[in-house]
Amino acid sequence: MKRLSRLGLLFWLAAMWLGMMSPGMLAQDDPEKNDKAAAPPRSAVPDAVSDYVIGSDDQLHISVWKEPDLTETLPVRPDGKISMPLLNDVPAAGLTPAQLAAAITERLKKYIADPRVTVVVTAMNSRRVFVTGEVIHTGPMALLPHMTVLQALAGAGFTQFANLKTIYLLRTENGKQVKIPFNYKDVVKGRHPEQNIPLKPGDTIVVP
Repeated sequence: MKRLSRLGLLFWLAAMWLGMMSPGMLAQDDPEKNDKAAAPPRSAVPDAVSDYVIGSDDQLHISVWKEPDLTETLPVRPDGKISMPLLNDVPAAGLTPAQLAAAITERLKKYIADPRVTVVVTAMNSRRVFVTGEVIHTGPMALLPHMTVLQALAGAGFTQFANLKTIYLLRTENGKQVKIPFNYKDVVKGRHPEQNIPLKPGDTIVVP
């Protein structure tokens, strides 16, 4: 009987000890599981620029998870390609960051098991507009997403000689140059809002 009582006491103490232990203390870490949890998704790309189309002179940061030798910041050459170790020339111009990440991932499968690639556009140098004439800041300007004529002029500023009623935009469409009028005074007063069009790469705003 005494022996049974001692066994019962031992079981009771063991049950109390287990009850005080937290689930996290009882669970053992699974290195493989944690390793997978920390891995970025395949062909990852930030949502903010997921629809951006890469062009020549853009700067890209290519990151391959756990492969520091393949992680670097690269310019897009005038021929629209980038150069990477193992892969040599990779076409980049005309693709979104997501499409480029997927293309690099597919080509890396020959050399790396389960590659995880992230593409970040660090400089959008291919998307530029130009402002010239009677403005304070003349020359090229980075084209931000959904930038309009009015927003570009706000960044350029006017000289005291600017003719704000006869501003125009030069745009190349189907190989021909098109002249689009823009009356600054009307637009800022809420008249002719249709003149405040979104800009496209290569547009030139002229302020007489």
